[in-house]
Amino acid sequence: MKVRRRLLAAFLGTVVSTTAAAQTAPPTLSRPTTPESAPAADGFIQRWLLLEPIAAEGLTDSAVQAAVKKVYFPDQLTAVPHDGDTVTVGDAALRWHAVDTKLYNVNLFHFARALGKPTSNVLFWAVTIVHSPAEAPDVRLAIGSNAASVWWVNGREVVAIYGDRQTVIDDGVSRRLTLKKGPNVIRAAIVNGGGATDFCARLLDAEDRPFTALTIRLP
Repeated sequence: MKVRRRLLAAFLGTVVSTTAAAQTAPPTLSRPTTPESAPAADGFIQRWLLLEPIAAEGLTDSAVQAAVKKVYFPDQLTAVPHDGDTVTVGDAALRWHAVDTKLYNVNLFHFARALGKPTSNVLFWAVTIVHSPAEAPDVRLAIGSNAASVWWVNGREVVAIYGDRQTVIDDGVSRRLTLKKGPNVIRAAIVNGGGATDFCARLLDAEDRPFTALTIRLP
């Protein structure tokens, strides 16, 4: 009986320890505490809505395009989620989380691991809304990701990078586009094979300088 109790106590201790680890706050991410934020001085967008990861495999052009075009939940390329919203993918209810990053990049490995979610062979959806005080022509979206990613601005696919790669600033840059006066939706799908995973994004102006005359306000 004593042996059984000791084994049970050890098992419960392991469960508590594992649960606590799964709920540990990600070291580079935090919940937003203000209604809006501004880009960093170098233009990087630091406030996003992230969806808990979805299983996905393959980093080639065709595999990634197939993954992001698969319909996992209704209106996945048009809906603007709110913090705490859930979508059903297969038998799983996945939640959207509003996050601020302390760095230029958003560490998806920290995000998923803090929630006890898988970090390998997964797809992450990310959404943010940048508000421009006036129409801004000749702007470009500059991104980097680990690993592959596809990006949309106001519903239009504008840039994509593929393969098992590390995050490099401005690794992919869109053609010139025009931001509308008011809200503009930036959406991304990041596909990771294994190991670390993160992304970064900023807007560049007509002179390819960081475009910072924006505010980021999530729903």
